[in-house]
Amino acid sequence: MIVWVSSFPRSGNTFLRIALNRLYGVRTSVVYDVDGVAERLGADLVGFTERPAAIDAMRQSEEVHLVKTHRQRDDQVDELDKAICLVRDGRDALVSWARLASEEDSTRFAAELSAMITRRDKVGTGSWGRNVLSWLRPPAPHRVVLRYEELAREPRAAIEQVMATLVPQLRPLADARIPSFTELQQSDDRFFRKGLTGTHRDELPDELHQLFWAQPDNVAAMQLLGYGTRTDD
Repeated sequence: MIVWVSSFPRSGNTFLRIALNRLYGVRTSVVYDVDGVAERLGADLVGFTERPAAIDAMRQSEEVHLVKTHRQRDDQVDELDKAICLVRDGRDALVSWARLASEEDSTRFAAELSAMITRRDKVGTGSWGRNVLSWLRPPAPHRVVLRYEELAREPRAAIEQVMATLVPQLRPLADARIPSFTELQQSDDRFFRKGLTGTHRDELPDELHQLFWAQPDNVAAMQLLGYGTRTDD
């Protein structure tokens, strides 16, 4: 069985993978050939494992395989595949991704952010709104939404609720402990930046905020998730 651990970049996917490993003793592979996050932070911290087989073979296996992806839901994802759909306010996710992409040259932040907002790719990660909508439409009981703010506030409770729905045969370890965000920052404080919601209010320039709302898919996804409208800030 495959359970996709899906999200747009910088929506908390790495923290979720760490928590899944600590809570359930399960490791995650990735849909990509290389897991850049595991290379940066360390496989043991992230809870990374190489894919043991091809996607179709993993799907047919009785074992539970957690597979991270930042891609839009595509032909590689079977309609009946289970998925944890981790979502975050698109403005916060995009700001965080642009900060990471420009960590070696902060003058590139605005250009990186603008390019990310206006992506039109129909394959791969794509735009924030298109990515989110691909996983949430049409709604399906085997694709469960996990919100970033819930994960940050009460990680154990939020994850256990999702896992009980998708893979009830897995049980949390009795002595499990999830590292705090402060502890994770000590390992790499540029990767684990803030761990907060609403960071776009201080970091998203007005013209790029307007550009974000000018994308129809972003508007649709924000409304679907209840994250407000362009007039709320």
